[in-house]
Amino acid sequence: MSDIELGPDEVRRLQLRAQGLLGAGFRRGGGVPRLLGALGAVQLDTISVLARSHELVPYARLGPVGRDAVEAAYWGDGTGFEYWAHAASVLPLADWPLFEFRRRAYRRRGWRWHKVPEGVCEDVLKRLHADGPLTTKELGGAKAGGDWWEWSDHKIAIEWLLDIGEVVCVRRIGWRRVYDLAERAVPAALLDREPDDAECLTGLVAKAGRALAVGTRADLADYYRLKAEQVDAVVEAAGLVPVRVRGWRHDAWADPEALAAPVRGRHATTLLSPFDSLVWDRARTSRVFGFDHRLEAYVPKAKRVHGYFVMPLLAGGRLMGRVDPAREGRTLVARQVSFEPWATATPARTEKAAAALRAALWQAASWVGCDAVRVDRIDPPELAGALRLDTPE
Repeated sequence: MSDIELGPDEVRRLQLRAQGLLGAGFRRGGGVPRLLGALGAVQLDTISVLARSHELVPYARLGPVGRDAVEAAYWGDGTGFEYWAHAASVLPLADWPLFEFRRRAYRRRGWRWHKVPEGVCEDVLKRLHADGPLTTKELGGAKAGGDWWEWSDHKIAIEWLLDIGEVVCVRRIGWRRVYDLAERAVPAALLDREPDDAECLTGLVAKAGRALAVGTRADLADYYRLKAEQVDAVVEAAGLVPVRVRGWRHDAWADPEALAAPVRGRHATTLLSPFDSLVWDRARTSRVFGFDHRLEAYVPKAKRVHGYFVMPLLAGGRLMGRVDPAREGRTLVARQVSFEPWATATPARTEKAAAALRAALWQAASWVGCDAVRVDRIDPPELAGALRLDTPE
């Protein structure tokens, strides 16, 4: 049993700091590339309300960084690439070798979602060599007709080549991937490295440990979608130390550098993407923050509880509420706002909750080019009188 015991509030602060949401963090310099390196993965998603999720992640940590600057930082030379991590994610290009274990597994299996048509991969590689980088549309189109999963042969081939590392997604135009040959897009020093599975897994578990500061085996596995037994096999080699967390049923592991540095600094007040790495693991979010949420975008409208694209409201180091945002012209609209019961349990807390919501809404409005804010529905209703939304102050 570990000699190190941590309290739940201590773990919460350690995770917030590791995720760049407490203290100076990523604001000290390095911008989005530094953020990407520290988080290890920024999840991508098709939904765009205020912005796409991969843009919301740096916004929450760095403030109103330009969206063009975010894209340039992700896809700039030598910065990032897209691959399968927690989900489809932007990853630091320096981590290319660490995903060789996954590429090897796909090659052993021989296919992923669709059987690969004979000869089409060779055709795609020839086109990329001659004319790349190219989108799927430029390669012949993504669909074979019918339902969305009925991919064309070219789409099947290019996604398979991405899975096994022969091509790379080097950027996105709109929401289309732009593919290029790995030999052209990945520096030779990275491309030629083929670490064995143990080295890959050790590196990824170490990175997950640094990004979380403290986590259970399940937490560490979820970060890059590893298996529990893979974490068990390398967690000691990854340099993480066993700890106990009061109130947790399972043992945990911690980044020793995180434990060695006192946690101090200012808490961020912001709206978080539901795909933000602070909250993308629902079980961890519930355990660490006492906050339960789910994405309701794919739930029938009549059955939604909190809204279409619900963004957790972070303030004072706590997840205190939820906002379902939208834009109407130059007005940012909170279609529905709801607070956790503890956040409005007293008049003083209610005033703090109102101030946090007002600040978060106006910050987001300014970032996306809105000059007005409106709240359509709020729970509890009496909070509406304390908002004073006519001014960001």
